[in-house]
Amino acid sequence: MATPAHCTYCFEILIADLEDREPLEYRQVLDLWTQYEALTKSKPTETEEDDEDEHDPDLQGRDDLEEDSEMDGLEEADEDEDGEDDAPPEELAQHASSKLSLPSISRLQASSPASASSASSTPSSLSTTSSNAALDTTSKSSSKTSFFSFGSRRSQQPSPAPPLKEEEHPLFVTWNTISPRSGNKSLRGCIGTFEAQELEAGLRGYALTAAFDDHRFPAISLPELPTLSTSITLLTNFTPASHPLDWTLGTHGIRISFSHHGKRYSATYLPDVAVEQGWSKEETIVSLMRKAGWKGRSGEWRDVKGLGVVTYEGKKASLGWAEWRGWRSWVEGLRN
Repeated sequence: MATPAHCTYCFEILIADLEDREPLEYRQVLDLWTQYEALTKSKPTETEEDDEDEHDPDLQGRDDLEEDSEMDGLEEADEDEDGEDDAPPEELAQHASSKLSLPSISRLQASSPASASSASSTPSSLSTTSSNAALDTTSKSSSKTSFFSFGSRRSQQPSPAPPLKEEEHPLFVTWNTISPRSGNKSLRGCIGTFEAQELEAGLRGYALTAAFDDHRFPAISLPELPTLSTSITLLTNFTPASHPLDWTLGTHGIRISFSHHGKRYSATYLPDVAVEQGWSKEETIVSLMRKAGWKGRSGEWRDVKGLGVVTYEGKKASLGWAEWRGWRSWVEGLRN
Protein backbone atom coordinates (compact mmCIF):
# COMPACT_ATOMS: atom_id res chain seq x y z
CA MET A 1 0.00 0.00 0.00
CA ALA A 2 1.02 3.62 -0.43
CA THR A 3 2.76 5.16 2.58
CA PRO A 4 3.85 8.64 3.69
CA ALA A 5 7.39 7.54 2.80
CA HIS A 6 6.33 7.29 -0.86
CA CYS A 7 4.91 10.82 -0.62
CA THR A 8 8.16 12.00 0.99
CA TYR A 9 10.09 10.62 -1.97
CA CYS A 10 7.85 12.51 -4.41
CA PHE A 11 8.45 15.75 -2.51
CA GLU A 12 12.19 15.04 -2.51
CA ILE A 13 12.19 14.44 -6.27
CA LEU A 14 10.19 17.59 -7.05
CA ILE A 15 12.16 19.90 -4.78
CA ALA A 16 15.52 18.55 -5.92
CA ASP A 17 14.46 19.23 -9.51
CA LEU A 18 13.38 22.78 -8.70
CA GLU A 19 16.63 23.40 -6.79
CA ASP A 20 18.73 21.78 -9.53
CA ARG A 21 20.37 19.32 -7.14
CA GLU A 22 20.60 15.56 -6.71
CA PRO A 23 17.76 13.99 -4.69
CA LEU A 24 18.25 11.42 -1.99
CA GLU A 25 17.90 7.89 -3.30
CA TYR A 26 14.62 6.01 -3.00
CA ARG A 27 15.80 3.43 -0.45
CA GLN A 28 17.47 6.14 1.63
CA VAL A 29 14.23 8.09 1.78
CA LEU A 30 12.18 5.06 2.80
CA ASP A 31 14.68 4.02 5.49
CA LEU A 32 15.09 7.54 6.85
CA TRP A 33 11.34 8.12 6.95
CA THR A 34 10.86 4.92 8.94
CA GLN A 35 13.45 6.05 11.50
CA TYR A 36 12.05 9.59 11.65
CA GLU A 37 8.50 8.32 12.12
CA ALA A 38 9.57 5.98 14.92
CA LEU A 39 11.51 8.78 16.61
CA THR A 40 8.58 11.19 16.31
CA LYS A 41 6.14 8.68 17.79
CA SER A 42 8.48 7.93 20.70
CA LYS A 43 8.79 11.59 21.74
CA PRO A 44 6.65 12.78 24.68
CA THR A 45 3.74 15.04 23.80
CA GLU A 46 4.79 18.68 23.76
CA THR A 47 2.80 21.50 25.30
CA GLU A 48 0.34 23.40 23.18
CA GLU A 49 2.45 26.55 23.51
CA ASP A 50 5.53 24.71 22.25
CA ASP A 51 3.57 23.35 19.32
CA GLU A 52 2.49 26.82 18.31
CA ASP A 53 6.01 28.20 18.54
CA GLU A 54 7.90 25.40 16.86
CA HIS A 55 5.66 23.94 14.17
CA ASP A 56 3.96 25.34 11.11
CA PRO A 57 0.28 24.49 10.52
CA ASP A 58 -0.26 21.17 8.83
CA LEU A 59 -0.89 21.92 5.21
CA GLN A 60 -1.79 18.32 4.46
CA GLY A 61 -4.50 18.04 1.85
CA ARG A 62 -5.76 15.47 -0.51
CA ASP A 63 -7.82 15.38 -3.59
CA ASP A 64 -7.75 12.88 -6.33
CA LEU A 65 -9.23 14.06 -9.59
CA GLU A 66 -6.96 12.15 -11.89
CA GLU A 67 -5.78 12.14 -15.45
CA ASP A 68 -4.42 9.07 -17.21
CA SER A 69 -1.72 9.77 -19.76
CA GLU A 70 -4.16 8.71 -22.51
CA MET A 71 -7.06 10.90 -21.38
CA ASP A 72 -8.33 14.42 -21.58
CA GLY A 73 -8.65 15.99 -18.13
CA LEU A 74 -11.56 17.64 -16.35
CA GLU A 75 -10.84 20.43 -13.92
CA GLU A 76 -12.10 19.74 -10.44
CA ALA A 77 -15.08 21.62 -9.01
CA ASP A 78 -13.21 22.90 -5.96
CA GLU A 79 -14.33 25.96 -3.99
CA ASP A 80 -12.92 28.87 -5.98
CA GLU A 81 -11.79 31.00 -3.06
CA ASP A 82 -8.03 30.74 -3.29
CA GLY A 83 -7.77 33.75 -5.58
CA GLU A 84 -9.12 35.98 -2.84
CA ASP A 85 -7.63 34.34 0.21
CA ASP A 86 -4.14 33.35 -0.89
CA ALA A 87 -1.18 35.53 -0.02
CA PRO A 88 0.23 37.57 -2.96
CA PRO A 89 3.07 36.01 -5.00
CA GLU A 90 5.68 38.27 -3.39
CA GLU A 91 4.64 37.15 0.08
CA LEU A 92 4.62 33.48 -0.95
CA ALA A 93 8.05 33.77 -2.52
CA GLN A 94 9.44 35.34 0.65
CA HIS A 95 7.76 32.62 2.71
CA ALA A 96 9.25 29.90 0.54
CA SER A 97 12.77 31.29 0.60
CA SER A 98 12.69 31.59 4.38
CA LYS A 99 11.64 27.95 4.76
CA LEU A 100 13.50 26.34 1.88
CA SER A 101 16.97 26.63 3.40
CA LEU A 102 18.20 23.09 2.83
CA PRO A 103 21.82 23.00 1.64
CA SER A 104 22.91 21.38 -1.57
CA ILE A 105 22.69 17.62 -1.54
CA SER A 106 26.46 17.43 -2.03
CA ARG A 107 26.88 18.61 1.57
CA LEU A 108 25.12 15.47 2.74
CA GLN A 109 27.47 13.04 1.07
CA ALA A 110 30.91 11.80 1.95
CA SER A 111 32.07 11.13 -1.58
CA SER A 112 33.50 13.58 -4.08
CA PRO A 113 30.90 15.81 -5.79
CA ALA A 114 30.91 14.07 -9.15
CA SER A 115 27.92 15.07 -11.24
CA ALA A 116 25.34 12.60 -12.50
CA SER A 117 24.43 12.39 -16.14
CA SER A 118 20.92 12.60 -17.43
CA ALA A 119 19.14 9.42 -18.38
CA SER A 120 17.76 8.82 -21.83
CA SER A 121 14.54 7.13 -20.76
CA THR A 122 11.61 7.52 -18.37
CA PRO A 123 8.74 5.13 -17.48
CA SER A 124 7.43 3.73 -20.77
CA SER A 125 3.82 4.85 -20.18
CA LEU A 126 4.62 8.55 -19.75
CA SER A 127 3.13 10.60 -22.54
CA THR A 128 4.99 13.78 -21.58
CA THR A 129 7.93 14.19 -19.26
CA SER A 130 10.04 16.84 -17.62
CA SER A 131 13.56 16.87 -18.99
CA ASN A 132 14.73 16.03 -15.50
CA ALA A 133 12.09 13.38 -14.76
CA ALA A 134 14.54 10.48 -14.59
CA LEU A 135 18.19 10.32 -13.62
CA ASP A 136 20.69 7.63 -14.46
CA THR A 137 20.78 5.44 -11.37
CA THR A 138 24.19 4.01 -12.21
CA SER A 139 25.76 7.44 -12.44
CA LYS A 140 24.01 8.53 -9.26
CA SER A 141 25.07 5.55 -7.24
CA SER A 142 28.69 5.89 -8.38
CA SER A 143 28.79 9.56 -7.39
CA LYS A 144 27.35 8.97 -3.92
CA THR A 145 28.35 7.22 -0.74
CA SER A 146 25.61 6.77 1.81
CA PHE A 147 26.32 8.79 4.94
CA PHE A 148 23.47 7.24 6.90
CA SER A 149 25.49 4.79 9.01
CA PHE A 150 24.11 6.22 12.26
CA GLY A 151 27.25 5.88 14.32
CA SER A 152 28.47 2.44 13.24
CA ARG A 153 32.17 2.18 12.51
CA ARG A 154 33.09 1.30 8.96
CA SER A 155 34.88 -1.88 10.04
CA GLN A 156 31.79 -3.04 11.92
CA GLN A 157 29.32 -2.64 9.09
CA PRO A 158 27.99 -5.92 7.63
CA SER A 159 28.15 -6.68 3.95
CA PRO A 160 25.38 -4.95 1.98
CA ALA A 161 22.20 -6.96 1.71
CA PRO A 162 21.11 -7.99 -1.78
CA PRO A 163 18.67 -5.50 -3.32
CA LEU A 164 15.03 -6.17 -2.56
CA LYS A 165 12.67 -7.02 -5.39
CA GLU A 166 10.82 -3.82 -6.15
CA GLU A 167 7.04 -3.71 -5.91
CA GLU A 168 5.13 -2.92 -9.08
CA HIS A 169 1.78 -1.13 -9.13
CA PRO A 170 -0.35 1.04 -11.37
CA LEU A 171 -0.23 4.43 -9.67
CA PHE A 172 -1.32 8.06 -9.64
CA VAL A 173 0.51 11.07 -8.20
CA THR A 174 -1.59 14.06 -7.16
CA TRP A 175 -0.39 17.54 -6.20
CA ASN A 176 -2.71 19.95 -4.38
CA THR A 177 -2.26 23.46 -3.06
CA ILE A 178 -3.68 24.54 0.29
CA SER A 179 -4.63 28.18 0.89
CA PRO A 180 -2.56 29.42 3.87
CA ARG A 181 -5.49 31.50 5.13
CA SER A 182 -8.68 29.64 4.28
CA GLY A 183 -7.32 26.10 4.20
CA ASN A 184 -9.16 25.48 0.93
CA LYS A 185 -7.64 22.80 -1.27
CA SER A 186 -7.19 23.05 -5.03
CA LEU A 187 -6.03 20.44 -7.49
CA ARG A 188 -2.62 21.40 -8.87
CA GLY A 189 -1.76 18.40 -11.01
CA CYS A 190 -2.58 14.70 -11.23
CA ILE A 191 -1.33 12.11 -13.70
CA GLY A 192 -0.90 8.36 -13.43
CA THR A 193 -0.92 5.10 -15.31
CA PHE A 194 -2.73 1.77 -15.33
CA GLU A 195 0.47 0.03 -16.38
CA ALA A 196 2.27 -1.53 -13.41
CA GLN A 197 5.39 0.45 -12.50
CA GLU A 198 8.33 -0.31 -10.26
CA LEU A 199 7.65 2.15 -7.47
CA GLU A 200 11.01 3.92 -7.56
CA ALA A 201 10.83 4.66 -11.28
CA GLY A 202 7.07 5.25 -11.32
CA LEU A 203 7.03 7.67 -8.40
CA ARG A 204 10.08 9.52 -9.70
CA GLY A 205 8.62 9.93 -13.17
CA TYR A 206 5.04 10.77 -12.27
CA ALA A 207 5.96 13.12 -9.41
CA LEU A 208 7.55 15.37 -12.03
CA THR A 209 5.03 14.73 -14.79
CA ALA A 210 2.08 15.59 -12.54
CA ALA A 211 3.93 18.71 -11.34
CA PHE A 212 5.10 20.02 -14.70
CA ASP A 213 3.14 18.40 -17.53
CA ASP A 214 -0.52 18.26 -16.54
CA HIS A 215 -1.92 20.33 -19.42
CA ARG A 216 -4.68 21.74 -17.21
CA PHE A 217 -2.24 23.73 -15.07
CA PRO A 218 1.00 25.71 -15.34
CA ALA A 219 4.12 24.01 -14.03
CA ILE A 220 4.59 24.06 -10.25
CA SER A 221 7.15 26.67 -9.19
CA LEU A 222 9.49 27.08 -6.23
CA PRO A 223 7.43 29.77 -4.42
CA GLU A 224 4.45 27.40 -4.28
CA LEU A 225 6.22 24.74 -2.22
CA PRO A 226 4.95 25.85 1.23
CA THR A 227 1.37 25.44 -0.01
CA LEU A 228 1.77 21.97 -1.53
CA SER A 229 0.56 18.56 -0.46
CA THR A 230 0.85 15.31 -2.36
CA SER A 231 -1.15 12.08 -2.49
CA ILE A 232 -0.02 8.75 -3.88
CA THR A 233 -2.62 6.16 -4.92
CA LEU A 234 -1.59 2.59 -5.75
CA LEU A 235 -4.27 0.78 -7.76
CA THR A 236 -5.36 -2.82 -7.09
CA ASN A 237 -8.18 -5.32 -7.67
CA PHE A 238 -9.18 -4.50 -11.24
CA THR A 239 -12.53 -6.13 -12.09
CA PRO A 240 -14.81 -5.73 -15.15
CA ALA A 241 -18.27 -4.58 -14.01
CA SER A 242 -21.35 -6.43 -15.25
CA HIS A 243 -23.25 -3.11 -15.45
CA PRO A 244 -22.10 0.54 -15.52
CA LEU A 245 -23.60 1.08 -12.04
CA ASP A 246 -22.29 -2.17 -10.54
CA TRP A 247 -19.75 -0.62 -8.17
CA THR A 248 -19.62 0.95 -4.70
CA LEU A 249 -19.22 4.67 -3.97
CA GLY A 250 -16.17 5.40 -1.82
CA THR A 251 -14.70 1.94 -2.40
CA HIS A 252 -14.17 1.66 -6.13
CA GLY A 253 -12.49 3.81 -8.68
CA ILE A 254 -13.86 3.32 -12.17
CA ARG A 255 -12.39 3.38 -15.63
CA ILE A 256 -14.83 3.67 -18.53
CA SER A 257 -14.37 3.11 -22.24
CA PHE A 258 -16.85 3.40 -25.12
CA SER A 259 -17.19 4.28 -28.78
CA HIS A 260 -19.47 7.03 -30.06
CA HIS A 261 -19.86 8.18 -33.66
CA GLY A 262 -16.76 6.23 -34.63
CA LYS A 263 -14.54 7.71 -31.94
CA ARG A 264 -13.08 5.86 -28.95
CA TYR A 265 -13.31 7.44 -25.48
CA SER A 266 -11.91 6.53 -22.05
CA ALA A 267 -11.49 8.19 -18.67
CA THR A 268 -11.13 7.38 -14.98
CA TYR A 269 -11.93 8.65 -11.51
CA LEU A 270 -10.06 7.51 -8.41
CA PRO A 271 -12.13 6.00 -5.57
CA ASP A 272 -12.64 9.12 -3.47
CA VAL A 273 -13.60 11.57 -6.24
CA ALA A 274 -17.33 10.81 -6.40
CA VAL A 275 -17.73 10.94 -2.62
CA GLU A 276 -15.82 14.22 -2.33
CA GLN A 277 -17.96 15.77 -5.06
CA GLY A 278 -21.20 14.45 -3.56
CA TRP A 279 -22.18 12.61 -6.74
CA SER A 280 -24.46 9.62 -7.16
CA LYS A 281 -23.19 6.72 -9.25
CA GLU A 282 -25.18 7.89 -12.27
CA GLU A 283 -23.86 11.44 -11.91
CA THR A 284 -20.35 10.03 -11.69
CA ILE A 285 -20.78 8.06 -14.91
CA VAL A 286 -22.13 11.11 -16.76
CA SER A 287 -19.32 13.33 -15.45
CA LEU A 288 -16.73 10.75 -16.42
CA MET A 289 -18.17 10.37 -19.92
CA ARG A 290 -17.96 14.14 -20.33
CA LYS A 291 -14.43 14.11 -19.00
CA ALA A 292 -13.60 11.64 -21.76
CA GLY A 293 -15.05 14.03 -24.35
CA TRP A 294 -18.66 12.90 -24.79
CA LYS A 295 -21.03 15.85 -25.28
CA GLY A 296 -24.44 14.22 -24.99
CA ARG A 297 -27.23 15.14 -22.58
CA SER A 298 -27.24 13.67 -19.09
CA GLY A 299 -30.25 11.47 -19.76
CA GLU A 300 -28.73 10.00 -22.92
CA TRP A 301 -25.79 8.20 -21.35
CA ARG A 302 -27.67 4.89 -21.28
CA ASP A 303 -28.11 5.10 -25.06
CA VAL A 304 -24.36 4.94 -25.65
CA LYS A 305 -23.59 1.45 -26.91
CA GLY A 306 -20.70 -0.62 -25.62
CA LEU A 307 -20.07 1.36 -22.44
CA GLY A 308 -17.59 -0.74 -20.48
CA VAL A 309 -16.68 -0.14 -16.83
CA VAL A 310 -13.72 -1.60 -14.95
CA THR A 311 -13.66 -1.12 -11.19
CA TYR A 312 -10.54 -0.95 -9.05
CA GLU A 313 -9.50 -0.01 -5.54
CA GLY A 314 -6.90 2.51 -4.48
CA LYS A 315 -4.50 2.39 -1.53
CA LYS A 316 -3.71 6.02 -0.81
CA ALA A 317 -1.33 8.06 1.36
CA SER A 318 -0.92 11.83 1.66
CA LEU A 319 1.71 14.24 2.99
CA GLY A 320 1.89 18.01 3.40
CA TRP A 321 4.81 20.41 3.01
CA ALA A 322 5.19 20.94 6.76
CA GLU A 323 5.61 17.21 7.34
CA TRP A 324 8.17 16.89 4.55
CA ARG A 325 10.09 19.92 5.84
CA GLY A 326 10.18 18.48 9.36
CA TRP A 327 11.60 15.22 8.04
CA ARG A 328 14.15 16.96 5.79
CA SER A 329 15.37 19.18 8.63
CA TRP A 330 15.88 16.06 10.74
CA VAL A 331 17.87 14.47 7.91
CA GLU A 332 20.06 17.58 7.72
CA GLY A 333 20.74 17.28 11.44
CA LEU A 334 22.16 13.76 11.07
CA ARG A 335 25.41 15.09 9.64
CA ASN A 336 25.97 17.50 12.53
